[in-house]
Amino acid sequence: MRPCRITVLGECVADAFTEPANTSNELALRVLPGGGPANTAVALARLGTPARFLARLSGDVFGRLFRAHLQASGVDLSYAVAACEPSTLAVAELDAQGQAAFSFHAQNTADWQWTAEELVRVDLSSTACVHTGSLALVREPGAAAVEEFLATASPQATISIDPNVRPLLVRPEVYRARLPHWCGLADVLRLSEDDLELLLPGTPPERACDTWHAAGVRLVVITLGAGGALASLDGERLQVPAVTTRVVDTVGAGDSFTAGLLHHLGIRGFLGGRLADLGLDDVAEACRFATRVAALTCSVAGPNPPWQNQLAQLSTVGGA
Repeated sequence: MRPCRITVLGECVADAFTEPANTSNELALRVLPGGGPANTAVALARLGTPARFLARLSGDVFGRLFRAHLQASGVDLSYAVAACEPSTLAVAELDAQGQAAFSFHAQNTADWQWTAEELVRVDLSSTACVHTGSLALVREPGAAAVEEFLATASPQATISIDPNVRPLLVRPEVYRARLPHWCGLADVLRLSEDDLELLLPGTPPERACDTWHAAGVRLVVITLGAGGALASLDGERLQVPAVTTRVVDTVGAGDSFTAGLLHHLGIRGFLGGRLADLGLDDVAEACRFATRVAALTCSVAGPNPPWQNQLAQLSTVGGA
């Protein structure tokens, strides 16, 4: 029997949301634990997938918040590094549609300081899939160590990458230059329509999928917000509609979609290799499940993915 654990590598970010203050010369902030990879690890664990998170967790007030949040969600932190650097902070402003614009405070923070020595000790013998992405793959000095870790893991584990482009911190051309290499390592590439526009401006999603398939990745999924998701498996394509829900905000929705996709592929036994047995019908089923997970995340404030028993709130689509 194939291992079912998913190991996630990446950052934790303190997401600070602006709130009305008592006086005009004050700004109130409500801080929630976030960060794309951390959100995905939490969502996986809440869905019932054994999820291990490789993180560099500061000992500061935000780092203690991260650790408590991850452990309360059932995430395995046995290989988390106790970091001396401070945590990363992002201040979010929400528009009328619940879309967030972030400003980051991330210079020399704990998340980007990975070393090869810290990652080489990680035991991947029971890991079916390694998921990473976002800033961990582009922020130095740790990015090179993360890429080396993926290359080491790829012979035995399915590799999943979410670029999660953050142009305020790293120029899109840095992602663009590295993406062909990531496609050569990855089996699954999940990204948003905003990521697509930053990576390949003006390129139709179908053409972008073909470009990334040619670089080596088998499954590409582009989430389209209210338009659902476009999935492409070796050039065979389908589109899955979004699940209708009352949107509070969209923070963490893409991360939850990724977790739903990987969770569903895992329980169906497709993870642990190069997705050799995966068919387009299987992809459709996994994407339908992932849209349900994302919809529930949009229905609450902040990056707060659903627990498995909450999925019954939406009509069952695609099982699991």
